[in-house]
Amino acid sequence: MKDQVLLLDFGGVVSRTPFETHEHTEQVLGLKAGTLTWRGPFDPAGDPLWQRLEEGAITEREYWLIRAREVGELLGETWTEISELVIRSRGTDPDAVIRPEAVAAVEAAKAAGRRVAVLSNDLDLFYGPQLRGRVGILKHADFVIDATYTGILKPDPRAFAICLERLAVPAQHCVFVDDQQRNVDAAVATGMRAVYFDVARPQASFRQALDLLGVAPPRTA
Repeated sequence: MKDQVLLLDFGGVVSRTPFETHEHTEQVLGLKAGTLTWRGPFDPAGDPLWQRLEEGAITEREYWLIRAREVGELLGETWTEISELVIRSRGTDPDAVIRPEAVAAVEAAKAAGRRVAVLSNDLDLFYGPQLRGRVGILKHADFVIDATYTGILKPDPRAFAICLERLAVPAQHCVFVDDQQRNVDAAVATGMRAVYFDVARPQASFRQALDLLGVAPPRTA
């Protein structure tokens, strides 16, 4: 099992989605409880904008830019960057929105001698370098490949090729985990093993990934 790699998406997989942290966001920003009602994959029927994303009419970046602008307007401010939403809502303690199941899975993989890498379409686009630098789990990552800088977004096969080049392993040595099915399908097409991350069942998703790596699941996960 030498040179096996746990390759993780960040937003939604390592960090909880903004949909799951509405209460936290409202408290931090001083918004009335229940102000934020869009729920994305947790309630697709109640989020027409999310439906447009799933149909391919808009990109994920466009979805979040629209949401950031909406939240800024609620505060009487003009937000033009996605990072403004994340920094303002999560900047006090970015680790508070990291999934404990992700921490446990990464620690289990590292303890078993596996490498861990992150492949994100927009890590610094969302977090910005300063806030990202305070995220504890990223200190365990051997590599972070961020399309904020490469300009190559999943599911483009070149995004996975960059990972394989930097990790210096064949595709079959990677287990990729992502909450977007099209990205999972793209990883499989490159020869990687891949797990669709169900945001409603994070523990089960990480168990599946660790099983593919031959790693015993952590007792706490």
